[in-house]
Amino acid sequence: MDRNPEEDATELAELLVGIQRLIRRRLRQDLEGPRLRGAQVELLRLVRLNPGIGVAAAAKELHLAGNSVSTLVNQLVAAGLLNRETDPQDGRAVRLTITGEAAERMGGWDARRGDLVSRRVAALSDQDRAALAAALPALRGLAEGLHKEVTEGI
Repeated sequence: MDRNPEEDATELAELLVGIQRLIRRRLRQDLEGPRLRGAQVELLRLVRLNPGIGVAAAAKELHLAGNSVSTLVNQLVAAGLLNRETDPQDGRAVRLTITGEAAERMGGWDARRGDLVSRRVAALSDQDRAALAAALPALRGLAEGLHKEVTEGI
């Protein structure tokens, strides 16, 4: 039977969202401390990858309004997870960095997520593990294409 590319794409999108949701739910079961909202985590991840990023650049990267990112920054600073420092070259701008607590928390989350996914992948059949490994280059290409479309508007 021939595969329908549109149906496959829809199923892939639904599976990716579902897998991400299940990973979050499982990891939150053992989480200590207050939960962070998705946008807060996205901002922390962005700042971790780009220490010193400004609010305007973060808003652009996250495709959010500047005032929305400012609100997130205020929340994360109050929670002790983000540092906000005045840019020495432009006193009107700020530079963002994550705190040690945020780095520890995110590192723990990443390690637990890696462990969870590794355990679930190991439980699959040899054939399914090989299929997942073979699909990784295509998934990377899909992610790169989506990133390019978002950032460059193509």
